[in-house]
Amino acid sequence: MMSRFKSFIKTNGYGMGICLLIAVPAWLLGKAFPLIGGPIIAIIIGMLVTLFWKDKGRAKSGIGFTSKYVLQTAVVLLGFGMNLRVIMQTGLQSLPIIISTITVSLIIAWLMGKACGIQKKATILIGVGSSICGGSAIAATAPVIGAKDDEVAQAVSVIFFFNVVAAILFPVLGKAIGFDTATGESFGIFAGTAVNDTSSVTAAAATWDSMWHLGTQTLDKAVTVKLTRTLGIIPITLILALVMSRRDAKTEAASARSGFSLRKYFPLFILFFLAASIVTTILIATGVPESTFDVLKELSKFCIVMAMAAIGLNSDLAKLVRGGGKSLLLGFCCWMGITIVSLFMQHVLGLW
Repeated sequence: MMSRFKSFIKTNGYGMGICLLIAVPAWLLGKAFPLIGGPIIAIIIGMLVTLFWKDKGRAKSGIGFTSKYVLQTAVVLLGFGMNLRVIMQTGLQSLPIIISTITVSLIIAWLMGKACGIQKKATILIGVGSSICGGSAIAATAPVIGAKDDEVAQAVSVIFFFNVVAAILFPVLGKAIGFDTATGESFGIFAGTAVNDTSSVTAAAATWDSMWHLGTQTLDKAVTVKLTRTLGIIPITLILALVMSRRDAKTEAASARSGFSLRKYFPLFILFFLAASIVTTILIATGVPESTFDVLKELSKFCIVMAMAAIGLNSDLAKLVRGGGKSLLLGFCCWMGITIVSLFMQHVLGLW
């Protein structure tokens, strides 16, 4: 066991250490500037470093390990932030809106990806990131479909851009279209279903609370709806895993490698994510305070920052800039589709 550990450290320690050195300041800066967030700062630092550090030598293995397995670990730890009982109790009201927005975003992504000739995996990541929960959904989906670091970086960058736009504009839009200002319910549901990433959901909701002196009404509602929406990670990733495995089986039909693979059909880290959520739910039901899991939730966020540093180190900034126009158009179409459907469904359901 000790010899394996020493071998692992020898192979991956240097690269992981570089990722950690980037992640720590990115994490702290993300705390200071939550609208931007640590993951985006880490990706930017990583991409800037790699402009001057082309030959990564013995760091390459550790960087690759971090971008894949530390990312999967982050998704598992994310499960400890989810009390399924509370989410189901308070999220049923928003469930029709969530299902509608996810469906529309994925359809738009598929159609736009074909029309614009965007790489299939990048299209999937932007569609899933837009429709479910931004960076967390991208983090969960990337290993399932075998996405390259460039594709992950592209998707995260697109999602980030529209997160910032939404956090700034949505409170103004909510006032203009006549959301109820006596409670935070209608805007909370809107923010929770139409804004991509948790950081921007909380920024938009907190702004609405501040505008109308609502305490934390909007924020509480928005975060609960967002967590309900995050559960979409599970069926989406399992469906994608099934599709990818069937495609691989067809491709490899003529070789001895073809056949059934449990890991391909049911990605273990997603199952561990679900198990973590169930453990959290059971323990909270028995009286364990939710704050007990705060350390694990923070560790999950830090692991995502560290993985994004690795992805930045493996990304070609010039290539991202060249391919950015079509990806931004795709992200814009998904974002607009989600926003319109969220507002339409709330109107149909009589929520505003």
